[in-house]
Amino acid sequence: MGERGQRKRLVGTVIGNRMNKTAVVLVERLTKHATYNKYVRRRAKYMAHDAGNICGIGDKVRIIECRPLSKRKRWQIADIIEKSQAI
Repeated sequence: MGERGQRKRLVGTVIGNRMNKTAVVLVERLTKHATYNKYVRRRAKYMAHDAGNICGIGDKVRIIECRPLSKRKRWQIADIIEKSQAI
């Protein structure tokens, strides 16, 4: 069966899981400022599909690009890298 091409993969932290089958993932990256050559921390929030509602707040997850599932949801959770120690 044919592969659908290279899909983007990102690693981030779950910051919200109140929605049914959806988790909010915060992805941080470092970019170099064009003029000042200083590294600047950039953040982005992604809505990711979590079919089994298995993600908890604070979990480190890998998300993968997918077809649009709703107005803001274009990513799905591929796997959980590290579970949170929160009680």
